[in-house]
Amino acid sequence: MSYHNPVLLHPSVDNLVTNPSGTYVDVTFGGGGHSRAILEKISDGRLIAFDQDEDSQANLIDDARFQFVPSNFKNLTRFLQYHKAYPCDGILADLGISSHQIDTADRGFSYSKDGALDMRMNAQTGISAKEVVNEYDEQQLSRIFYSYGELHEGRQLARQIARVRAEHPLETTLQLAEALKPCLPKGKENKFLSKIFQALRIEVNHEMEVLESFLTQTVDALKPGGRLVIISYHSLEDRMVKNFMRSGNLSGEVEKDFFGNPLTPFKLITRKAMAPDEDEIMSNPRARSAKLRVAEKIIVTPHGLNN
Repeated sequence: MSYHNPVLLHPSVDNLVTNPSGTYVDVTFGGGGHSRAILEKISDGRLIAFDQDEDSQANLIDDARFQFVPSNFKNLTRFLQYHKAYPCDGILADLGISSHQIDTADRGFSYSKDGALDMRMNAQTGISAKEVVNEYDEQQLSRIFYSYGELHEGRQLARQIARVRAEHPLETTLQLAEALKPCLPKGKENKFLSKIFQALRIEVNHEMEVLESFLTQTVDALKPGGRLVIISYHSLEDRMVKNFMRSGNLSGEVEKDFFGNPLTPFKLITRKAMAPDEDEIMSNPRARSAKLRVAEKIIVTPHGLNN
């Protein structure tokens, strides 16, 4: 577990696996903690695991029931079809970044460790946080901080970055943190830096667009009775997940038929998000903000009634 201590391990896996002979998908393999727990609960079933981070491949599991896909989970449908695992019995997503990614300074995810401003989940593709910070105009930066960090000080932060980078490029995490010091409220520096780095990470990795694409694919990727289990860590993710599980679409609006019956592909297994207990938070403080939601794809009876 040195790579990553899996959050809400037993509640997530216990809610996911309902058929020991089923086919399950872990779209955020990481250190493999959730995947190993899934394999312990299935007998002759299968597990397909996704991860775009090359570092995660050091944790691959030697098990005939396990298949690894080195890809972003936005490609869910394509690879499940390729591996003849479509539709499946359950899909698990742990949307947080791993402890390994945070603690590896060169990845650039942490404001408290000196490393290159990178923040790419897949270090081989896309633009880095360095390019975002140094090349985006003030309006673009302000939008990122407001939309993805939920910071009303977005314009002030963007203006400060533009002022500093005019003198020299911002190339490391500590340079960025130092540059933004004048904008950080006393006593809340770490909280604000966390939100700033979160916003940049979401932009670099297109996380909200990827989550939208993934969620829309899960409806057809799950068998009737299949479970969708998602752990999120900030309000933007959780709000999208909650709305989608409730309505089956990204708007969150529940459509109804002619008779007023709701037309949604899911029934909620968790009416309210589950959170880690005090013991888990004590042993793993990074679990503090985690929220677990579970939905089950509705089974349509021969009479057309949803169960």
